[in-house]
Amino acid sequence: MRQDMSAARVAVRDWRRAAIGLTGTTIAALALMTQLVFGQDAPAKDPNKIIKSYGYSTYGELKYPADFDHFDYVNPDAPKGGEISIWAQGTFDNFNPYTRKGRAGALSTIGYESLLTASSDEVSGQYCLLCESLEYPETEDWVIFHLRKDVKFSDGTPLTAHDVVFSHYKLLEEGLPSYAEAVRALIPEAVALDDYTVKFIFAEGVPRKDLISQAGGIPVWSKAWYEKTGARLDEPQMEISPGSGPYVLDSYEINQRIVYKRNPNYWGKDLPVNKGRFNFDKIRVEYFADSDAAMEGFKAGVYTFRQENSSLSWATRYDFPAIDKGWVVKETPENGNLPPAYGFVFNLRREKFQDIRVRKALGLMFNFSWTNDTLQYGLFKQRESFWQNSALEARGVPEGRELEILESVKDMLEPGILTDEAFMPHVSDGSRQLDRRNLRKASRLLDEAGWEVGPDGMRRRDGKTLDVEFLSSSPSFDRIINPYVENLKQLGVNAVYNRVDPSQYTALERDFQWDMIYDGYINGLEEGIGLTQRYGSEGLGDLFNPAGYASDEVDAIAKVVVDAKTAEEMQAGVRAIDRIMRAKYFMVPTWYLGNYWLAYYDMYEHPAKLPPYGLGQLDWWWYNADKAKALVAAGAIR
Repeated sequence: MRQDMSAARVAVRDWRRAAIGLTGTTIAALALMTQLVFGQDAPAKDPNKIIKSYGYSTYGELKYPADFDHFDYVNPDAPKGGEISIWAQGTFDNFNPYTRKGRAGALSTIGYESLLTASSDEVSGQYCLLCESLEYPETEDWVIFHLRKDVKFSDGTPLTAHDVVFSHYKLLEEGLPSYAEAVRALIPEAVALDDYTVKFIFAEGVPRKDLISQAGGIPVWSKAWYEKTGARLDEPQMEISPGSGPYVLDSYEINQRIVYKRNPNYWGKDLPVNKGRFNFDKIRVEYFADSDAAMEGFKAGVYTFRQENSSLSWATRYDFPAIDKGWVVKETPENGNLPPAYGFVFNLRREKFQDIRVRKALGLMFNFSWTNDTLQYGLFKQRESFWQNSALEARGVPEGRELEILESVKDMLEPGILTDEAFMPHVSDGSRQLDRRNLRKASRLLDEAGWEVGPDGMRRRDGKTLDVEFLSSSPSFDRIINPYVENLKQLGVNAVYNRVDPSQYTALERDFQWDMIYDGYINGLEEGIGLTQRYGSEGLGDLFNPAGYASDEVDAIAKVVVDAKTAEEMQAGVRAIDRIMRAKYFMVPTWYLGNYWLAYYDMYEHPAKLPPYGLGQLDWWWYNADKAKALVAAGAIR
């Protein structure tokens, strides 16, 4: 089954999570949190002590020294050339991923850069990209970036501090409302001190954590181009504004394909942060209506790199001639990132889901063991935590600093949080689709919640049936959701499955017009202010909080995470939050996988040791021209 999202959706969401970071309505909560005190007060910081650096890390030292030559995980001598092609599902009608209108083309942000760039082998290290250095006081009340003087947009015009300031305010004025409201309250002022020096001034009375990273992550656009064209971020547009990045739009056919080409005049190709990267001359995205059609396209060589997301396909469909002849390579490298906290999400904005007994009853009807063994070929593990397999995952009973944090809000907590083991998903009988033991448990819960079984076997309360609609756009979910729906009907629930086209799904999802969807939350190994966007009680209307979850105790504990001076303190706070949220059960946890499933035509190569936090197939992989010629000669690819 799916372990990731389609290329188009990933491209949009990844940027939004990285560059948008917060919801605006969390600001009031953050301000209140600063009044709370947990543990010892930190020593006062000196506003006159200025720190100068070539990068920034939230905790501790950067992995790479100032004079590093290249990231450890790249091949600095990787050849340049060739094409890599991937697939995306559905349709696209514009190239502006910063608007809620329409569907942006896959990889629409590929041409834009920011002041800082992250490495893929450390959790929080960020290094100067558009800047050559930065400085900030120990109090982190502001940050100054000194820009490189050789940065050029793809149209040949110089990138200056005025473009950085313009981009910041452009996002505040026309970006997603949640971004604008939040960042305006946190970073109210940006000023160009000269053509190549820009200063971000942070608001008084708000947590400082993540603000330098937030400022350093703003995408930079050409002020001149936007002023000339009058283009807006909140409106769809087919033209991509000039960026400073390594790739530019080459060509496209609506709903069929998009081709990006490497900019031969890319200004930053020799920087240490870029050596061994951006090796393909072209990146092509082929669009397909669904994953089945995409699989057939891959088998025919229409595109050449596939990150598989279906256990059915991975287990049963990779036996075609190109595999047998050695033309296609299968690989399962380890994925060190946190598994996405995905599952069947309850829309808590619906009154019927306000009762946790209803949510738990519905959850008991999902048989993970049977689903995994019968439909997913035993390839997955059952997810337990929102921060699975990391130091941020709550385990056993709370102790140490985690317990202290929980005790500081004990009056808000439900009984058992301080003394019981962390909530674990229910266990199901894998020998049959319907676990009758769990059916009996679920029946008792719905009885207690007032949903009584009528003569027709349907459950009603106040004369209304318990209606639950599952919404999806992917045919690959049919075989997963349909048995779940059948189990719910055995419980007396009026459950239905509605699969719609991707465009309709996007519109319904954004407007929260659904009961349950397969979705979730993308968390990180290092948490900060963004935590309140996903789980804060003030961000109920935000797309990054699909469930609409709200919790005063999580709001309070987030103060520990935001103010943490050490990774250990941050981790303890997140474990406390994980424990609380798991007990709230606003999502039916499903599965996770610790590896990538890759299949590609044998003309791509990568370093022997991949970094833990990135696959990099479009970045630090490269093209072997001799192998490609052999595949063409054999008729494997076009």
